[in-house]
Amino acid sequence: MPVENISWFDAVRFCNALSKREGLTEAYTINEKDGQVEVSWNRAANGYRLPTEAEWEYAARAGTATPFNTGENISAQQANYYGTYPYKDGHSQLYRSDTVPVTSFKGNAWGLFNMHGNVWEWCWDRYGRYSAQTLADNPTGAENGRFRVNRGGGFNDFGKHLKSAYRAAHNSDNKTFNIGMRLARNAQ
Repeated sequence: MPVENISWFDAVRFCNALSKREGLTEAYTINEKDGQVEVSWNRAANGYRLPTEAEWEYAARAGTATPFNTGENISAQQANYYGTYPYKDGHSQLYRSDTVPVTSFKGNAWGLFNMHGNVWEWCWDRYGRYSAQTLADNPTGAENGRFRVNRGGGFNDFGKHLKSAYRAAHNSDNKTFNIGMRLARNAQ
């Protein structure tokens, strides 16, 4: 089953703990002072981390240019979502009303499971507009902002929220039944 009910802070702490356990360099420095938490990212670290939005979308698309890595539409046989509210002109389908095991559906062309649906996944980036300069190649999102991005849609979301390019955001300390995480590491 996917991890769920974790905050963005829980996710970065987990990344560091797993990195430490495996003898890797921790990706994050976490400073807590007066009830405030600041996190910085050592981009050269070889440890586990959250993907950036750009990395997440690249992985979700798996070489496709369509709204979903499954094509122009997505069905309840391809992802876990609120199937009674399909994307575009899709037909009303099954709504499972809970998470399902991660390998319940076929992986994308790169073998990644549940890039669409099941639970939203935290990304490193803050939610905000991308400037024209940052859109060039592998952007890392807004410099400031109160919210952190999550991607992929959840089991209780409409089909349109599962699109590869769809973005959502929550407070960093938000824990809810439909947000989890996906880990990343820098390429060697």
